[in-house]
Amino acid sequence: MLNYYSYPHTTSREWVTFVHGAGGSSSIWYKQVRDFKKYFNILILDLRGHGDSQPTLKDTFNSKYTFDSITQDIVEVIDFLEIKKSHFIGISLGTILIRNLAEKRPELVGSMIMGGAIIKMNFRSQVLMKVGNIFKSVVPYMLLYKLFAFIIMPKKNHKTSRSLFVQEAKKLYQKEFLRWFKLTSEINPLLRFFRTKDIKIPTLYIMGAEDHLFLPSIKNIVSKHVTSSLLIINNCGHVVNVEQPETFNNETINFITSLKY
Repeated sequence: MLNYYSYPHTTSREWVTFVHGAGGSSSIWYKQVRDFKKYFNILILDLRGHGDSQPTLKDTFNSKYTFDSITQDIVEVIDFLEIKKSHFIGISLGTILIRNLAEKRPELVGSMIMGGAIIKMNFRSQVLMKVGNIFKSVVPYMLLYKLFAFIIMPKKNHKTSRSLFVQEAKKLYQKEFLRWFKLTSEINPLLRFFRTKDIKIPTLYIMGAEDHLFLPSIKNIVSKHVTSSLLIINNCGHVVNVEQPETFNNETINFITSLKY
């Protein structure tokens, strides 16, 4: 089972589950834990092969990961802890996993908060993936990861986010990085399906105004999905919870507490 950390609340019955992105770990939520545990029960996960969730023997012989199998890892922890329903907060690729979980097990999802969300790969991001696929076997994976991090988070005020994700990515093995990278082969049809279907679960997209690769498509999807809303944070890039933690925490806590199941 995935490595996880839970922080029970003495009186609250509501759970909030945090899901990081590819190359990160549960440590990226360090600026959220203190504020959120005042109000909710908290569950923070390390995805497969990340943080302290080391690959299992089965993973060693499985060269390909799928979004469904990684989503099932999360569900396994939720079911083990007997959590009946949770709010889910994700960042970057973690938002795809949350949306997939909502498709597979909607009864578990009270709401979705999607930070630095990915709902469509634009031309630049698709070129980036194709270049990565060409060179992934001959270029050291950390060089590729640093390049991706710089393209996604290019500005001076994104440096903290870049550094954090590069430090976490260094903990991955080369084979693990390649397994995750191969997920890109199934990402486009999955995102296309998500764009066409409004799942009717309250959803807050919280995006940096400088998230140049992904913000335009989020604006478009929010205009079509009636249960979705969008908050744009100024002077902020892709990793909104790290770059603007106070705004991120206040807005997301207010969003959750405003909901009635």
